[in-house]
Amino acid sequence: VNPFTDYRLDVTFTHTGTQNNYVSPGFYACRGDVANSGESSGNIWLVHFRPDAVGNWSYVASFVEGVNVALYNQSELVDALRLGSASSASFFDGSAGTFTVVKSDKNGRDLRSKGRLRYSPDSHYLQFLETGEYFLKAGADSPENFLAYIDFDNTPNNGGYRKDWSPHLLDYVDGDPTWSNGKGRGIVGAINYLSSAGMNAISFLTMNINGDDGNVYPYGSDSDFYRIDCSKTAQWDIVFDHAERSGMFLHFKMQETENDQLLESEGEIFGSARKLYYRELIARFGHHLALNWNLGEENGNSDQQRKIFSDFIKDIDPYDHPIVVHTYPGQQNEVYGPLLGYQNFDGVSIQANPVIGFQETLKWLNESNAAGRKWIVSYDEQAPSTDGVLPDTDDPSHNNIRQNVLWANFMVRQLQS
Repeated sequence: VNPFTDYRLDVTFTHTGTQNNYVSPGFYACRGDVANSGESSGNIWLVHFRPDAVGNWSYVASFVEGVNVALYNQSELVDALRLGSASSASFFDGSAGTFTVVKSDKNGRDLRSKGRLRYSPDSHYLQFLETGEYFLKAGADSPENFLAYIDFDNTPNNGGYRKDWSPHLLDYVDGDPTWSNGKGRGIVGAINYLSSAGMNAISFLTMNINGDDGNVYPYGSDSDFYRIDCSKTAQWDIVFDHAERSGMFLHFKMQETENDQLLESEGEIFGSARKLYYRELIARFGHHLALNWNLGEENGNSDQQRKIFSDFIKDIDPYDHPIVVHTYPGQQNEVYGPLLGYQNFDGVSIQANPVIGFQETLKWLNESNAAGRKWIVSYDEQAPSTDGVLPDTDDPSHNNIRQNVLWANFMVRQLQS
């Protein structure tokens, strides 16, 4: 029996005043405090929930078992329970209770003072649910292997690309989170540095097996896609939690071009390994307030796959985080065009030469508007990849990037007001 595939925890949270509810996916967590213990077995299950209203809430847990029951979408689960291929797993199935949510006392850059960042169908901006303020993403899109970090459990050093983030030990502040007797100071310090520089986003791959790096994945092994590493993913979440408190949007890149089809067996359109991968990412990290799910960097999936993937993510994610996709320069029409107006797709992640930054942003703002579903259009990567944004020693002023990327992307939106 594989606890990641053959058991399934979902918890329904209901606000007693409005009757609004969220069905939050739970996950197998091995043991308590697993980020510090490093354990790989146990009997602990967890669920993350981020309420959007003060007042009284109730919850009820559904814990079921069946072969690959964790891979079903909601309608498939209903059918499986009706037909008997899934059934109660006992234990805490049906557990229920109540709790009270009070107003947040957070302020400043801490995103807990702003509420969840959501796709707003009335504009080309993301908007905070609590405060109503709009959001412009401005942060580092690199390094893609941000999570290839020496202090995370079970993180190899293929190609010598693993990082220790030692320059940012100086940016760590006493009292910031760590794990396993002081690990994590370097990567937490890196987030502190970005936050202190006024940035509000970090970007990272969560799976780059067979890719440029090969050291980042949520699994216990780079050859078994059906068992998640409990301690490593818990350590990732400590970092994501600190990023949230530091005002950071989390840009989840779910795959890269080299592993577009890695989670599908031959002939599959939507593989069971991919279904588990999406569910686990959403269950473990989807509670964070500001993020998007990027279907893939320089994506090579088919249009059919991209739409099926988006449908599944929207079905599982209780918070309806925006879904985007990234392409090679010159492939925008081929990849983005068929997605225009699609109800479960929310925006694009552009890679292009800076000289066409304004035109490329304006094109997809206008075309998505005409298709009836306004997109969030982010200019995330500057071509050529050998340059990106040059270091200060080579380009002290960054005038080209400032004019043709940053301001071009921000100010062109005014034409859509």
